[in-house]
Amino acid sequence: MNPSPAPTAPARLASLDAYRGFVMFLMMAEVLHVGRIATAFPGSGFWQFLKFHTDHVAWVGCSLHDLIQPSFSFLVGVALPFSIASRMARGQSRTTLFGHALWRSLLLILLGVFLRSVGKAQTNWTFEDTLTQIGLGYPLLFLLGLRSARIQWAALAVILLGSWLAWALYPVAGADFDYAKVGVPADWPHHASGFAAHWNKNSNLGSTFDQWFLNLFPRAKSFVANGGGYLTLSFIPTLGTMLLGLIAAGWLRSDQTNAWKLKRLALAGIIGLALGATLHLAGVCPLVKRIWTPTWTLYSAGWCFLLLASFYAVVDARGWRRWAFPLVVIGMNSIAAYVIAHLFDGFIADSLRTHLGAEFFKNLSATFAPMLQGAAVLLMFWLILFWMYRRKLFLRI
Repeated sequence: MNPSPAPTAPARLASLDAYRGFVMFLMMAEVLHVGRIATAFPGSGFWQFLKFHTDHVAWVGCSLHDLIQPSFSFLVGVALPFSIASRMARGQSRTTLFGHALWRSLLLILLGVFLRSVGKAQTNWTFEDTLTQIGLGYPLLFLLGLRSARIQWAALAVILLGSWLAWALYPVAGADFDYAKVGVPADWPHHASGFAAHWNKNSNLGSTFDQWFLNLFPRAKSFVANGGGYLTLSFIPTLGTMLLGLIAAGWLRSDQTNAWKLKRLALAGIIGLALGATLHLAGVCPLVKRIWTPTWTLYSAGWCFLLLASFYAVVDARGWRRWAFPLVVIGMNSIAAYVIAHLFDGFIADSLRTHLGAEFFKNLSATFAPMLQGAAVLLMFWLILFWMYRRKLFLRI
């Protein structure tokens, strides 16, 4: 009797690295300060369009910039089955893999806290940033990655329905609620009325949880509210986003044709967009990225499916890879790119002013000086990542 063949490591999909690189590029491109340039052209539709899509919306809605975090989270789910298969091909047991998942979760959480604490007088114990949100949900994502697609779909339904129900059952803030105490003006134009008020900024279930939970950690002063309305509990519907990425990976790893895979991804994208928009417009649940409503999970995942389909169609199905190389350099070192963008931007900008002169970019163009300086910083980011790529230095957790 012949022994069963050892599992083989799956081939790496360049489209995943390209998509991830695109997402990280959008994040790093914040140094271009497009919004500051747009203020010089208030009547330009072009610059106002760029301004809108290079910043987060105030509350309800979606811009291209708002898709950075869901795309990064979605791709964590897409990459997980490939990682599991690769490690199992090297002989690692499921117990070992789960231990690594727990370790990775802890490192992501601590790295997120570390980056949020830079420049602070003491550790800034908050858990709403991209890395900590992924880290909080990662162990459960790993366990679901070992289960069937049917169980994954069922888990997604429980996550979204449970999250929606918890917020819907929490009492709406009364007419006498003092929004000023939680950093929101009473006349803030994005307050919702009626049923949607269950998800209003800093007066919802998640903000009440954070007023208890975050004050369990040492702080210079008591936590009252997050200025942007972001929440620790958003990691639960964010897990739904990662879970949809896990489901997408199942389609990509199947033996079906590229055409079949692309149809599945495209159809999932259209359904996600339609469901999210319909639930929002029907008043069932508002579309708010900052608190990651279930509607946002579905709507943003719709865009993620379509973006993944686009990159897969061009890079892997058609084999057009050369154009994507600059993105692959970033995408293969996404954690390093994340850290570099958060830690090195000020240092590089100061170094450029030191060596080129404080007025160098203003002498080139007074109007576009912030963008020109940002482009130089962005180029330095990429060159660092390219140097790491050439030397096979990849920061992995």
